[in-house]
Amino acid sequence: MKRITVFIISLLAVASLLNAQDAASIMDAAKNRIKKDTLSTRSRMEIRAKNGSTTERRIDQYSKDDVKGNERMVVVFQSPANVAGTRFLTIDNTDGSSDRWIYLPSLKKVRRIAASEGGGSFMGTDFSYDDMSALNRDVDLDTYTILREETLNGAPCYVIQSVPKDSSYQYSKTISWVDKDKSLIYRSEMHDRRGTLVKIMETSDFRDVQDRLTPMQTKVSTQAAGTSTIIYSEIVKYDDPIPESVFTTAYLETGRTR
Repeated sequence: MKRITVFIISLLAVASLLNAQDAASIMDAAKNRIKKDTLSTRSRMEIRAKNGSTTERRIDQYSKDDVKGNERMVVVFQSPANVAGTRFLTIDNTDGSSDRWIYLPSLKKVRRIAASEGGGSFMGTDFSYDDMSALNRDVDLDTYTILREETLNGAPCYVIQSVPKDSSYQYSKTISWVDKDKSLIYRSEMHDRRGTLVKIMETSDFRDVQDRLTPMQTKVSTQAAGTSTIIYSEIVKYDDPIPESVFTTAYLETGRTR
C-alpha cells in the first residue's frame, strides 16, 4: 500500500512539474510574441472617474532594449498643458530590478522613483509604476500554473496563474487569459498581497501592424475605486530608429537628443 501511495504522489509531482513548465512556456510565447528592435507609439489616454467624468492626455512612447537585454521605455506627455513636457524613463533590468526616473516641468528637475513607489499611481492614472512594466515582466520572475481552459472573446484560452518569486512585488498573483492559438493575452487580473482582486487589465482591438498582431487598446480598471484608464494607440511603428540618447536622464530634462 505504501508503494502505491508513493507512486501516486510521484505521479502528482511530475504532473505538477509538467503543468508549471507548460504554463511558463505559454506565458513566454505570449510575452515574446512580437519580435521587434524598437517600438514607437502615439496614443490617446482616457482617464475615467467613478462619476463617469473623463480627462484626456496625449502621450508618445519609445521602447528599445539595450545591448544587455535590459528593456527601456520613455513616455512623453504632449497634452494637456498641465502635464505637457512630463517625461518618464524606466529600465527593466534582466535581474528583475527596475530603474525609473521622472521629469516634472513644474519642478524643472529629474526625480528618481524609488522601488518602494512601484505601487503608486503613474501620473494620476489607474496604472501604477509597476503596471507600466507588467507586459514586459520577465517570465523567469514568476512561477506559473494552468488553472483551467475556457473561452474568452470567442476564443479558447488558457487561464494561467502567475505568482512572483519575490514576495515584495506589488501583486501576490496575476491570473491571465491567453489565447491558445494566437498567444494573445486578453485579460489579466491582479491581486494584492491579501489576495484581493484590485485591478483588471484588458487588451483589445487587435490589428495587423507591419505583420504583427497588435493590441490598439489597453484598459486598466481599479476595482475598489471604480475608475479606469484606457490607452488608445493611434500610431504604432516597429523598428524605426531611436537615438540611444533618448533613454537617458539628460533627455528627460531637455527633451532633446544629442
